[in-house]
Amino acid sequence: MELTIQSVRFDAHQQLKDFATQKVGKLEHFYDGIISAEVILSLDKAENKENKVSQITLSVPNSKLVAEKQCESFEEGIDLACEALRKQLLKYKEQK
Repeated sequence: MELTIQSVRFDAHQQLKDFATQKVGKLEHFYDGIISAEVILSLDKAENKENKVSQITLSVPNSKLVAEKQCESFEEGIDLACEALRKQLLKYKEQK
């Protein structure tokens, strides 16, 4: 699986990139046909604490699966988005 990580409006630390790589890599346990994954981390201009947006897009044969979460930390957002994608992957796998 090819993985790309983009950070918008900030520079992501290597530790955050490693965390995202580890979490997204675990999704292959649920479906090994994932072609590529794209993680986009961005800062929202909202005044509240939940201004960190984590969006993960998975390319699978004939489809794209997307999850986006807005949380207080990128780690929490990545974790929640991966959980949502895990559920989507299981449904996608059942349809095959």
